[in-house]
Amino acid sequence: MLAKRIIPCLDIKDGMTVKGTNFVNLREAGDPVELGKCYSDAGADELVYLDITASHEGRKTFTSLVRRISEEINIPFTVGGGIHELSDVERLLNAGADKISINSAALRTPDLIDSIANHFGSQVCVVAIDAKEIFPGEWICYLNGGRIATGRTLYEWAHEANERGAGEILFTSMDHDGVKNGFANTALSHLSSLLTIPVIASGGAGKKEHFLDTFKEGHSDAALAASVFHFGEIPIPELKSYLFSNGVTIRL
Repeated sequence: MLAKRIIPCLDIKDGMTVKGTNFVNLREAGDPVELGKCYSDAGADELVYLDITASHEGRKTFTSLVRRISEEINIPFTVGGGIHELSDVERLLNAGADKISINSAALRTPDLIDSIANHFGSQVCVVAIDAKEIFPGEWICYLNGGRIATGRTLYEWAHEANERGAGEILFTSMDHDGVKNGFANTALSHLSSLLTIPVIASGGAGKKEHFLDTFKEGHSDAALAASVFHFGEIPIPELKSYLFSNGVTIRL
């Protein structure tokens, strides 16, 4: 059985890690390279960096940041934000990223998934999906950081992304994000049974038990979280020891 993965997520704005809308002091989360090094040393399996502004100027900033990250961090990392074409992927991979994440661009131009998989390999392409449950069991996908509803449903879109060559699906439940009441395990379990590629759970981590639940009940392959790691609420070594002691295959 493949080891389950723990993945801290760092949102980047103007070269700094930011907390998100519920926190006033955006600097407090720290330097993304230093934070990444801390997570790597603590035993994180991978990292995800998301450029949340992704303007043209921001892309230049982000590219140089990715280069710094790759020089300092020895675990795989994924980068996302502002990726619309193959040249964006090539630029970030050349800067040292291991994988790229696409979300809105994939929904708008599904062929982009095929192109990335064909040019760089499926293992490079993570398709991120932000979705909200509008009726029991019916999830609608959203564009632009959860601002615009689409006509696509979670399961059919994830299946299409799988068929087109995505290497992983990163599913964020908009209903669970930031609430810290646990991951959307029913949806995650259905995704895992539907797809032939790994599923990363995102949105809802608040305590160690939530990670255990998403691996056991949601059959997730990896669990992603931000604030519980950024602010020391759940130390990664403690989390991994807890998961291991509860029968989860995990790298210690």
